[in-house]
Amino acid sequence: MKAIRINRFGGPEVLEIADLPAPRPAADELLVAVEAAALNHLDIWVRRGLPGSTPPLVMGSDGAGRIAALGGDVQGFAVGDRVVIQPGTFCGGCKYCRSGRENLCQQYGILGESENGVQAQLVALRQHNVFPLAEHLTYEEGASFGLVFLTAFQMLVKRAQLQQGETVLVVGGSSGVGAAAIQIAAHMGARVIATASPGKKTEFAKTMGAEAVVDHYSTDWYRQVLDFTGAKKVDVVFEHVGAATWEQALRTLAVGGRLVFCGGTSGPQVEINLRHAFRKHLSFLGSTMGDLDTFRSVVNLFNQKAYRPFVDSVFTMDQIGDAHRYLEDSGHCGKVVIRIDQN
Repeated sequence: MKAIRINRFGGPEVLEIADLPAPRPAADELLVAVEAAALNHLDIWVRRGLPGSTPPLVMGSDGAGRIAALGGDVQGFAVGDRVVIQPGTFCGGCKYCRSGRENLCQQYGILGESENGVQAQLVALRQHNVFPLAEHLTYEEGASFGLVFLTAFQMLVKRAQLQQGETVLVVGGSSGVGAAAIQIAAHMGARVIATASPGKKTEFAKTMGAEAVVDHYSTDWYRQVLDFTGAKKVDVVFEHVGAATWEQALRTLAVGGRLVFCGGTSGPQVEINLRHAFRKHLSFLGSTMGDLDTFRSVVNLFNQKAYRPFVDSVFTMDQIGDAHRYLEDSGHCGKVVIRIDQN
């Protein structure tokens, strides 16, 4: 069986196509023949040396394919079914898992980060990691939405409790998670403002549903946001960039505003003026991944064509190094996908 694996941390040169034994599904597992797997920035961080990741490691969190075999205890699926992969893993027995808050589990992990991932011809997965994929979606499209839509839906719907008619600012709107957030917020009936670099990324954010887009690299883009809102400011800020955008993002929040965040790609250290925060009744909401109910909602909305996938480009397994370089160069609009060779 072919799989994309790292044996050590480093640049794209550490990625290899390995020949590994084909897995056999346990009684509570399904064997999935992966047809396509998407890249996330998580793949880059893991490859470079993310704490909690240990080589040798098969890469990849997002994938789609068809069921090749079933464990004896699995019900509700049949060999040949088209499926999309849910990337979160958890214990299933703690108080958080029992209450449907699986992403709070102390053993929560992500495929391709804390354990072997899905960039392989075959993967054995627990039933809660596999969901039906609608016929109108290609495998490449099915592979593209899992992690980013799971994260963005959890942030906006579960954590920030975004409401129809509210105004939301999506920082980094041309990224995978940012584009997902734009679609989710627009579908909910919110007004969406996004930050993006000028040119094709601005146009991409608009096609996702942003009503206005401001220059992500301007030193005072928050003023453009205030001009658009008529100085009323925004109800929710969707933030995942971190130090580079944090101060400006805070300036856009209205009284009672909520800032929900899931990452810090430009650096994790930020400052908060406590007097400013408590006088304006601001809320700061951290979020990581999402629970099974959230993923189920995302899949259902995709299957109903409420959301649409955004695949930028497709690479072969042999081009995995080029795919990582392309993602790192940040020239893409949408998801970078790897087609898994089943021959």
